[in-house]
Amino acid sequence: MPHIVDLHVGKRAKEIRTIRGLTQSNVADMLGISFQQLQKYETGANRISASRMFEISKLLGVSPSYFFEGLEGEDYTSMPPIDIETARIANLLSNIKNEKLKKRLYTLISEIASGGADDLSALKL
Repeated sequence: MPHIVDLHVGKRAKEIRTIRGLTQSNVADMLGISFQQLQKYETGANRISASRMFEISKLLGVSPSYFFEGLEGEDYTSMPPIDIETARIANLLSNIKNEKLKKRLYTLISEIASGGADDLSALKL
């Protein structure tokens, strides 16, 4: 299921394309992609990369921020930003192929984070 932001960005891309009087085929040709790919962007089925969004914004004469206007009503601030160490740990965990080990590590981290293990001796490693 597409993310709400992808749906919104796609909708805004379609709106500005229509306002400019361009067809999907026109824009797709200018971008060097198929009209089907542009259609997927506009429906939110495929995410638009930053570089592609930049190209689309230049082509349609809008700022890249145009695509995000109207999202202010959504609360994306309820989650704190992820610090670099947290991102590194998440990346390392995602690279572990052994699902059983991954689950044990998750349990260990959860226990430490909840304060259930004040020192390493309390942990069953």
